[in-house]
Amino acid sequence: MTCEQLFLNELRQRGYRLTSQREAVLLTLHEFDFPASVDEIFNRVAQKNGDVELTTVYRTLDLLNSMGLVTIIDSGDKQRLYELVVSDSPHLHLVCRVCGRITGVALDQFQPLVDQIKQLAHFSVDLGSITVQGTCVDCSQSYPHEHNHSTIEDGA
Repeated sequence: MTCEQLFLNELRQRGYRLTSQREAVLLTLHEFDFPASVDEIFNRVAQKNGDVELTTVYRTLDLLNSMGLVTIIDSGDKQRLYELVVSDSPHLHLVCRVCGRITGVALDQFQPLVDQIKQLAHFSVDLGSITVQGTCVDCSQSYPHEHNHSTIEDGA
């Protein structure tokens, strides 16, 4: 089932209808190969559909997120980024505090940690919205003073 079909089915179950603006936001998300800001999404949607407002884009992105079709990434600079996740396997996002690079990492590599959190803290982690901030290897080498020494590294 395509994400458009999932979206339409979920809208109907919630008593909403598929408007041209909602559809335009969803279709535009398919155009991005990277997590995009609401402004980037809005600008592309507005180019195709001038009859859309920024608040509609925000509401549609929140709705898509509540349906599990979009994940929200905290980029660390007080800007939220949005990524369509229907076709991808779940992954977490590593965000470099220095250069802002975002890297997706498969969650299966972190499943032991998630299991340990559940066992020790009696807490279920929402695997669809994990963002880890730190410093990428390039910035760690170029800007060693930016590196936070209170982080866990290489099993230490």
